[in-house]
Amino acid sequence: MTRILGIDPGSRVTGFGVIDSDGQKSTHVAHGCLDVESGKLADRLRLIFEGVGRVVRLYRPDEMAVELVFMYRNPDSALKLGQARGVAVVAGALADLPVFEFTPAAVKLAIVGLGRADKAQVQHMVKVLLRLDATPPSDAADALAVALCHGHTRSAPLPCRRMRPKRWA
Repeated sequence: MTRILGIDPGSRVTGFGVIDSDGQKSTHVAHGCLDVESGKLADRLRLIFEGVGRVVRLYRPDEMAVELVFMYRNPDSALKLGQARGVAVVAGALADLPVFEFTPAAVKLAIVGLGRADKAQVQHMVKVLLRLDATPPSDAADALAVALCHGHTRSAPLPCRRMRPKRWA
């Protein structure tokens, strides 16, 4: 079994999800949100970095999977999201974790079967696939979906080209 940390980056709320996966079967370990709603951007980025570092030390994942940034209508929002994603990636890289990236469409395709699935569909499928008693919050469900996507694609003998992760480090 490989322990995978999934991250759904956000400049105000960053979701995390931890699973154990052998490629065929995945087991829920933990999930949650790093809520950094208030403060200056630099302070929020520090809190995300420290929070991801704590999650890594607590759950000791073998690999990390992060959702790629997609372009928003507002370039300022995209830049802030990219910075949040960057500090999360650095926190994983400093812990010597291999870091993999997936597009939102690839994650949705892997979990729901539709690249344009909505958040409620992702939440529902994460609950079903991990046999959770309750539906996780949206950001945590997205992070668990990223971890599940990586767990499913990392062991596939011939991964679909559009779902092939980009590896950092």
